[in-house]
Amino acid sequence: MAVESLLVLFVVSPERFRDEELLEPLRAVQAAGHAVSVGSTRACMATGMLGARVPAASIRELAGRDWDALVIVGGSGAPDHLWASEPLLAVVRRLHAAGRPVAAICLSAAVLARAGVLAGRRATVYPSPRAVIELKRGGATYVREAVVADGPILTASGTEAAVAFGAALVQRLEP
Repeated sequence: MAVESLLVLFVVSPERFRDEELLEPLRAVQAAGHAVSVGSTRACMATGMLGARVPAASIRELAGRDWDALVIVGGSGAPDHLWASEPLLAVVRRLHAAGRPVAAICLSAAVLARAGVLAGRRATVYPSPRAVIELKRGGATYVREAVVADGPILTASGTEAAVAFGAALVQRLEP
C-alpha cells in the first residue's frame, strides 16, 4: 500500500539558519515521498550559517494552507527572526490544535514554548541558557537528549541530532 504524500512546511530564519538542520530533515521527508515547502518571516533567498541558500515564501502567505506538519529550523538567526513571529506562532498553535506534528530543532524549540504548546511536555533545545529559560517559561520539562518526542511534538538539540531528527520526523508522518 502506498504512503499518502503529506505536505510539510519547513520554516527558516531569513539569515543564519543552520544548514544541516534544514537539509538533513528535508531530505528525509522528501525521500519518504512527502512534499515540502520552505517559509520564512519574509519572502527571500534565505541564507544559512554555512552558506546554503534556499528560496523561502513568506509565512504570512503560507499560513492559511492546510499543512500536515510543521518543522522549525534552528540556527543563530532563530531568536532574532522566529521566536516572536506572530504569524509563525499562529501556525504552530493551529496545527497543534488540529493534532498535527509540530517539530523544532536547536534554538527554534523556543518558538514552540512561546506558542504555548509545550506546557506539561518533555522537550529539548540547544543548551543555551536563554533557550532553556524559554522552554521552562513555556511550561516544558527540559531534558538533555538529542531528540525528544512527546505526543505530536518533536524537538531536537541541534546539528548533531539533525539526521536522527529527520528519521524521527518521518516516523511521526507515518499513519
